[in-house]
Amino acid sequence: MKRKIYNELLKWKNEWNGRTAILIDGARRVGKSYIVEEFAKKEYKSFILIDFSKENRQINALFTDYLSDLDTLFRQLSLLTDIKLYPRQSAIVFDEVQQFPPARAAIKHLVKDGRFDYIETGSLVSINRNVKNIVIPSEEERIDMFPMDFEEFLWAIGKDDLMDYVRECFEAKRPLGAALHRKTMELFRQYMIVGGMPQAVEIYAKEMDFDRVDHIKRNILKIYRADISKYATGYEQKVTRIFDTIPSQLQKHEKRFRIGAIEKGARTRDYANGFFWLEESRVVNVCYAATEPNIGLYLNRDDARMKLYMADTGLLIAMAFSEKDIHQGQLYKKLMFDKLEVNKGMLVENIVAQMLRSTGNELYFYSNPSRTAEDRMEIDFLIRKPSVTSRHNISPIEVKSSTRYTLSSLEKCISKYGEYLSTPYVLHSSDLMEKDGITYLPLYMALCL
Repeated sequence: MKRKIYNELLKWKNEWNGRTAILIDGARRVGKSYIVEEFAKKEYKSFILIDFSKENRQINALFTDYLSDLDTLFRQLSLLTDIKLYPRQSAIVFDEVQQFPPARAAIKHLVKDGRFDYIETGSLVSINRNVKNIVIPSEEERIDMFPMDFEEFLWAIGKDDLMDYVRECFEAKRPLGAALHRKTMELFRQYMIVGGMPQAVEIYAKEMDFDRVDHIKRNILKIYRADISKYATGYEQKVTRIFDTIPSQLQKHEKRFRIGAIEKGARTRDYANGFFWLEESRVVNVCYAATEPNIGLYLNRDDARMKLYMADTGLLIAMAFSEKDIHQGQLYKKLMFDKLEVNKGMLVENIVAQMLRSTGNELYFYSNPSRTAEDRMEIDFLIRKPSVTSRHNISPIEVKSSTRYTLSSLEKCISKYGEYLSTPYVLHSSDLMEKDGITYLPLYMALCL
């Protein structure tokens, strides 16, 4: 399972040369442990993997008893694991490091010693929770890991070169052509249905069995719900309520999350801990409202208005439809061939949010519910262009799931905020074209933004 984060790990290894450790944050089941082990196997002469989710008192004790005597620590670690360590040629992997905070605190001393490289993995919500009585190491680089993106999905099913050509067309602003666009859209719908959780992608790549894929996704959702019960201490019911209503909230025309749908009279601040927990767990992608579509998106962020997307669209589909509906009605196959009478808007907007997030974009939208018609508009996403200039820094994005649509909001936004705006985009199911200053991109090109 080829993953892009491998190159980020390689860059860290070559540039830092042991002067920092690296911590990979990510939701459960996105493939952190797998990719770290693959990296350690290929890039080091030897490595020791310590899985702190499995209790090993002898090994755990090393990081509390021998921090002042690292020679003894490394000697005993090597003897206990039967793995020889080579200075500057070996790595020590702390898997699920949040389960044993003293090991994370030890990173400061281990990195200073400089003999080996250190790679940590963990779930952010439990990493941040388990910091009592330890000093957070400043010698720690942190990178995010997301579900597999569309290109990684294509690699997994043997379509290695397709996304390279899609990027060429994007850069040249050239359509793919009817036949290739149709084929790419079919693959994109497969990706939307399967999602980017590696275990689901692996089964699909091997067996093309939607029932097996659905079973895996439902097991992952069970793990997420178990995590809520375990880690969202004191407000687990609020987190569960938010989590369970995500599909119904996205089903609405205006996909902004409304607290009133959970509890009558409730306010956003009453559920603030729940939203924060879900965002930190990486289970959801939060899209915040910006009060104005200019370069200061973070400064203009309205925390009281947000949209909650599932971090993985395949999981959203498993949440939105019952197991009975999927198996008896062949729902996945109908979705794949675009033959299902369902509000595809929520699925398409969710997959775009997922793809934008995987390319490093923070998620913002713009909504003005003004009573004045010329000011009333709803823009699905706002993204910054790569390099900041004095003007024209923000690209508004409208997402369209059908072939028939209007662009009144986008046209109003361009008219009112033209000096702020870079290229306006419409993401739709048709091929690339440019018209009246707007660039129309096929949905799969969201990965190029």
